[in-house]
Amino acid sequence: MKNTKLLQWSVVAALAGFLFGFDTVVISGANLPIKELWNTSPLFHGFFIMSMALWGTVAGALFGGIPTEKYGRKKVLFWIGILYTLSAVGTALAPDPYTFSFFRFLGGVGIGVSSVVVPTYISEIATSRTRGRLVAMYQFNIVFGILIAFFSNYLLKGFDGANDWRWMLGVSAIPSLLYTIMVVGLPESPRWLITVKNDTAAAAKILEQTGMSDVQAEIKRIMAGNSDLATGIKKDFFSSAYKRSILLAFLIAFFNQMSGINFILYYAPEILEKAGLAAKDSLFNSIAIGFVNLLFTFVGLYLIDRAGRKKLLVIGSFGYIISLGMVAWCFYTQASPEILLSFLLLFVASHAIGQGAVIWVFIAEIFPNRVRALGQSFGASVHWVFAALITLLTPVFLDSANGILRDRPWVIFAFFAAMMVLQLIWVVTSVPETKGRSLEELELEMAVENKN
Repeated sequence: MKNTKLLQWSVVAALAGFLFGFDTVVISGANLPIKELWNTSPLFHGFFIMSMALWGTVAGALFGGIPTEKYGRKKVLFWIGILYTLSAVGTALAPDPYTFSFFRFLGGVGIGVSSVVVPTYISEIATSRTRGRLVAMYQFNIVFGILIAFFSNYLLKGFDGANDWRWMLGVSAIPSLLYTIMVVGLPESPRWLITVKNDTAAAAKILEQTGMSDVQAEIKRIMAGNSDLATGIKKDFFSSAYKRSILLAFLIAFFNQMSGINFILYYAPEILEKAGLAAKDSLFNSIAIGFVNLLFTFVGLYLIDRAGRKKLLVIGSFGYIISLGMVAWCFYTQASPEILLSFLLLFVASHAIGQGAVIWVFIAEIFPNRVRALGQSFGASVHWVFAALITLLTPVFLDSANGILRDRPWVIFAFFAAMMVLQLIWVVTSVPETKGRSLEELELEMAVENKN
């Protein structure tokens, strides 16, 4: 009963990740048709078409922690579904680039808020033994959504001629509506009810549904592990009390984007075309990227509560360095597209096992119950600010007519490889292991480190 309930609730909440992944990557199939349709400049295209959703994501991540703390996790999960639905319908019917950008922005807000509330919610209902893989289901759904988006784009290529891209974007309204309906059946987070609303009676009923044997003991443990409740003093988020957690969240999010993962996922067809593949082949091989991402996310899910978060980050870092270095070499020497694709697939596999599996779990674990949503908001904001900047600047560097590095894309991949060397050093020297420990135990440990 316990495992069934927790799994059911976690799966439903994590489905927001499917919409996240689909919405993030579906634009890759619409990229070139929209560029031809509205004939905009590279900078306009990068900002209004390709990165507008990411700026919405930044806004959602920045401010998503506030309603998540004030109104609860469940209500915010519901409104995420509404935003995704509006975005899908609006972009599909958009008559001009400005309307299109507005609805992409709304979808981005949904993505940003989901990256705050979903890991927060799942981490708070999960046990310490299962927390890693349950929260990582959010990442699994992200990559599943990415794969389906690549596959959907491939199937819809040639479906309705010049309007193919509208179908590519509009089809996500169906899963968005289904998700919104399913969220209605979720309970509220018992930790939020205890630490924010001080409603132990409601929390007890939810904990009982999980099959917990001693509910009152669990409630006392949650209250004892929360420093704000214990002292009666609420600390500002950016106070020294949370400095260690804030630094860890910033760096894991920063390095996540400095790997180039969003750059590669957003521009996969264009990158593969530059490597020498025909347009239809590049879309098909984008599916291969999505499939490898999904496959190795399974591996990450299996290992995260066994090997631990830190070990996965080390493995992923080595994979990043090798694969990105070789992709740079392939572009520099004009190696065959097949060789380049193989190293891109190695890169995606490395991300799926390492940063992809770990980031949302890790950020959700290192902040106290009282500020977890705000901490998740901070980490997600850093993640999406750098994702938006990279996506905005890519057309300036890669555009076939005016791009600064249009004939030297290897420089970009060499830069990402160098950043992953820095990530490896940081992980080995500074990242703590969090597997198998309760959120309250981690809170007390981080409190000690913050004092030092």
